[in-house]
Amino acid sequence: SSNEHKLNFKKSKEACLSYIQDALLQKQWKRAAEFLTCYVESLEKDYSREHIGPSEIIWRIGTEILWHHSQSNMKEFNCFMEQMKTLGVKRYLRVCLEHVFHLLCNGQIDEAYQNLSLAESWRFGEQTAIQDKEMKLIQAYRGLLDYYSWSKQKNILLENGEDGFSDLAVEQEMHGYFRKAAVNLKEIIKIPGVWDVFVKCYVDLLEFYGDHNEARQVLNEYAYNSKFPANPNAHVYLYQFLKRQGESKKSLISALKILHDIVPSHELMIDFNTMLQKSKKRKKRRLGLEVIFTALDYAGWKENAKAWSCLARQVKQIVISEKHLDWIKQEWNSRKDWWPAFHFSRYLAKRNWQENKSLSYEKALVAGILLGKDCKYFKYVSHQGCKAQLKRFRMLKKFVNRHNLVYLRISG
Repeated sequence: SSNEHKLNFKKSKEACLSYIQDALLQKQWKRAAEFLTCYVESLEKDYSREHIGPSEIIWRIGTEILWHHSQSNMKEFNCFMEQMKTLGVKRYLRVCLEHVFHLLCNGQIDEAYQNLSLAESWRFGEQTAIQDKEMKLIQAYRGLLDYYSWSKQKNILLENGEDGFSDLAVEQEMHGYFRKAAVNLKEIIKIPGVWDVFVKCYVDLLEFYGDHNEARQVLNEYAYNSKFPANPNAHVYLYQFLKRQGESKKSLISALKILHDIVPSHELMIDFNTMLQKSKKRKKRRLGLEVIFTALDYAGWKENAKAWSCLARQVKQIVISEKHLDWIKQEWNSRKDWWPAFHFSRYLAKRNWQENKSLSYEKALVAGILLGKDCKYFKYVSHQGCKAQLKRFRMLKKFVNRHNLVYLRISG
């Protein structure tokens, strides 16, 4: 019967897809290709009611297989993508974008640009909201390739010096790329989203031509507009721009404060801590101590010598002045149960000493203040340093012994 035939077809189709999935998960690309061929050959026309039609399944699975298959080549991939573009008009622009990404990954920049230009001129029926967004992406990536061409021309002219800039034809070509890139890049970054690469390129164009006000406006909008998703990179780009422009420390601190709230483990926290430590305001110096303690909570910072140097320097200043010991105590209270094993074990002392003596010195100073002269890390490192007759380790041992009462006050 007709119903039985449909049921059997559905079961066999699902089984085939299951085999394909299994082959993909095991990276058996040849086996996956064979099952996909069977799947394509067995398809019937009556699939219009399905949420995801076979055309999209073939596109996504086929792309994955061709990308990894040992016997596939770019010619076959291009042919497959062209077939996929005609198989589902609603997905035409998405397929074009994926095709462009693969071309770029293979260094075929001219071909990618040509495909983007063709996609930009494509029309089918009434333009939907989804198609409009996809078209904006097509235009944005074309703008990105125009920026790439502009950058190449700029580098050639800069290398040639004044003689290069006297060549009006080359300079005009560069400006032509600038105009095309700027128009498309400017459009995409108006839409709320994460557009890091487009923003960076657009700002680079503006800065080169001296339009610093426009660059500042773009970066402020990208970082502070509530319609855009929270994005740490937006604040990084703004900070880097402000730094290039020689802005005040207040502006730089303000930019990094927001970055700290979003990503307290960001590498720029070293810069943030350094600026805060140099401040005359007690509140900012207090924040600086919090910033560096928080950064060292993360495993990626465990062996960051700069971070430990920042913490050691600030802790030492506080201990010598005997002011604000409560700052250290407040930070240490929430960490004293787990930092000793995380940072100051005897095993880490041995490894740090062997791999980086400067790191072990900074850590030993902090460990001696926070855990006292009997701390395993401090005892091992100071002993090895004195044994090696290194003057600063002898001074370190004397400093910690002299201020051992600080440990008692911090530990309560």
